Amino acid sequence: MLKSYFSKFIDPMGIDDTSQPPTTVYRFFRYYLDPIRGLLLATLALSGIATVSELLLYVYLGDIVDWMGDGNREGFFQEHQTALIMMFVVAVIIRPLSLLASRGLISFSLVVGLGNRIRWHNHRYVLRQSLSYFQNDFAGRVAQKVMQTGNSAREAVINVIDGLWLLVVYLVGIVWLFVDMDWRLLAPVVLWLCGYALVIIFMVPSVRGRSSKLSEANSQLLGQIVDGYTNIQSVKLFATNDQEDAYAGKFMRRHTEAFRNLMESIFNMTVALTMLNTALVVGTAIISIILWQQDEVSVGTIAIANALIMRVNQMSGWILRSITSLFEQFGTVQNGISTISKPNEILDAKAAKTLQLSQGVIEFENMSFRYSDDNQVIEQVQLKIKPGEKVGLVGRSGAGKSTLVNLLLRFYDVHSGRILIDGQNIAECTQQSLRANIAMVTQDTSLLHRTVRDNIRYGKPDATDEEVMRAAKLAEVDQFLPKLVDPHGNRGYDALVGERGVKLSGGQRQRIAIARVILKNAPILVLDEATSALDSEVEQAIQSQLTQLMEGKTVIAIAHRLSTIAAMDRLVVMDAGTILEQGTHQELLAKGGLYAQLWERQSGGFLPEE
Repeated sequence: MLKSYFSKFIDPMGIDDTSQPPTTVYRFFRYYLDPIRGLLLATLALSGIATVSELLLYVYLGDIVDWMGDGNREGFFQEHQTALIMMFVVAVIIRPLSLLASRGLISFSLVVGLGNRIRWHNHRYVLRQSLSYFQNDFAGRVAQKVMQTGNSAREAVINVIDGLWLLVVYLVGIVWLFVDMDWRLLAPVVLWLCGYALVIIFMVPSVRGRSSKLSEANSQLLGQIVDGYTNIQSVKLFATNDQEDAYAGKFMRRHTEAFRNLMESIFNMTVALTMLNTALVVGTAIISIILWQQDEVSVGTIAIANALIMRVNQMSGWILRSITSLFEQFGTVQNGISTISKPNEILDAKAAKTLQLSQGVIEFENMSFRYSDDNQVIEQVQLKIKPGEKVGLVGRSGAGKSTLVNLLLRFYDVHSGRILIDGQNIAECTQQSLRANIAMVTQDTSLLHRTVRDNIRYGKPDATDEEVMRAAKLAEVDQFLPKLVDPHGNRGYDALVGERGVKLSGGQRQRIAIARVILKNAPILVLDEATSALDSEVEQAIQSQLTQLMEGKTVIAIAHRLSTIAAMDRLVVMDAGTILEQGTHQELLAKGGLYAQLWERQSGGFLPEE
């Protein structure tokens, strides 16, 4: 019941937008904390009440010691009845309730809700990043940043409440009490506070910097380890265990050195704090004894003062650790922001419209593209594909065929010219609607670590089981399903395929990819070496289904094995990012150009490298 009550204040998935997270630490925290500022203020208030109540317990202890010193044992309860009732209310009702309420808000709302709220928003933003964003980084490193940044932001907030806020309330209370008892008792506290401030000012910042370096070293190490695990087949195939050890070991040593540097800073602070705390306890004890000898303070006052100082001495270590952790978390958040909050290179236009596809006419108008300033890939391409036309893209590796398709899908933006579908500039349409109208089978098929059924249904999330099975049958997936069993005993459509589909052969993965494209049934179809991983028998069986699938669709097909696309309506021959030739198979052979040379040289169904 209590869990349900406190959990309702923060919905971890309550942020509905996918906008870019702020790029500075201050704005980052403000963005996520502004919506819950009422909850934060309530938590601070309840925590403050609990802390003040604890301070009052020490005052009550001093009062009781003084009352007991008066020696009136018989009339003790009658004489102090009202004060004792107030002490009972504070100790038994106010303090426990405020403490438990603040801990409930912290434990169920902030600890659980806030961190996951930040992670969820960051994940949704990163998921919508451009393709190049993921191509230029480790997936493991990016995932670690998303998880770690949310956790660190949450811990920073908790450290402010449980560390900094508690210290402020305690110090204000001690100053007020000591001034009321005897201002001279404040001398050790003021000196201690000055030393404590110097430790925070001069020592804690180095912890923040070294924590940021440790966070980056940790991310790099994780990225390298995950990279090795992801490519474990290559590691085994080339017997490079020692090489991988050496490569990951380099990052492990960096991580170890960064960790030692951070521990050095923390140890130096511990030394300074130990000296300060020793001086505070001894100084307060000496002044208390002197004032007592001069009969200027009571025994109860000495009990209050020294008990509070011992409490501060006990708290100072973990409060400093909280403050240190706060700076560490700031450093980690700042490091995470540099990865998570990168601007998205491919954005929908402000007034982006939904692509309305009626015929399927594709036009590349005087289009040019380059990955970098000195790497021109596509140059002045002019190409129009008619509704329902089947076009094959031909050329050597690096000619720009796959890049042309990636530009059509708007994985990258063109540098000049434009791409039109049914007269609509794709840069002015939403990416979601554009890609919803294009189905693609790639040469390197990666599956999600889910069931066969889930992977096929990825092409149409609302598809029925009957539709999934029909697509599987057309793509010859049902031929290998009876023998497919995962380690959990799941069979057939319910079997997990492993990370990136590693439990399946290349041909099996390709058939599942074709099945989900059949299920998607988009009006524009792109085939990038769609049957390259299939053996001849299965390819022949699936080719007829692909032919049926292509009926009534605008098709762009890429293949090195020219025999697979020779029957297309038109072949477009590319070289060095430009279009050299166009025509049917027979027309291009008759021209005796590049296509004819490639056809003549082709051996074993593949093109030689230039």
